[in-house]
Amino acid sequence: MILPCDGRTSLDQDVNQDVANVRSSRNPGRAPAADEQMLSISLVSAEQPGTSTHDWSSTVDEQHLTSIRENASTYARGGVQHLILEVLAYADDEARALGRAGSCTITAHDDASISVSDDGRGTDTRRSADGQVVRKPVMATKDLRFFDTDVEVLPDGLPRRGMSIVAALSSRLEHTNHRREGSWTQTYEHGVPHGDLQELPPSVTTGTTVRFNADPQLVHSAPLDTSLVQRFTSVNVHVLD
Repeated sequence: MILPCDGRTSLDQDVNQDVANVRSSRNPGRAPAADEQMLSISLVSAEQPGTSTHDWSSTVDEQHLTSIRENASTYARGGVQHLILEVLAYADDEARALGRAGSCTITAHDDASISVSDDGRGTDTRRSADGQVVRKPVMATKDLRFFDTDVEVLPDGLPRRGMSIVAALSSRLEHTNHRREGSWTQTYEHGVPHGDLQELPPSVTTGTTVRFNADPQLVHSAPLDTSLVQRFTSVNVHVLD
């Protein structure tokens, strides 16, 4: 499989229970109420700082995205292959946290894009106090685990930095998630949202798909080493040409 410099990818699941966990720990034996499961963004950030992988109070960190693009030779030295591994790592995280074997599919499309799809719970999406649907800002803000700290290494031997580098280094990226309570999609250009989060018809399955076109001026193409994607221990990865 030859990876183009454009593509779309999928992946990303939330493995934190955020405020629901905090309240349960403060009141043992008390099940979170339904309105606490779709909680406000302000509560997520205020009640459990540092626990979530992203800062829910911010939807776009333009300084962070700009820094990635300005240092593309560092963040993208593994080419499109590394971006695919960044996406797969989230699906692997979730499957491992849930104690299950997940499934992911990598597809190279005729329009030179790449998509990565998984069968997880779908990117965490919540409703704010005023009823606005807000999705976890994995594309446009930094993953707090992988910046300014020692980080894990992906199967290609390069540091993991998170989904934001995939978005920032892609001229176009489409992020679609299907959850039990609904489905949504949004498009990004170099990590910046292009249009609003759009609700989709309900799906009978759950999961996340990220489809991206890596910017050829920032990311080089290279053959995909399929042995690398098989090194994730909690997901079975299928590659389609």
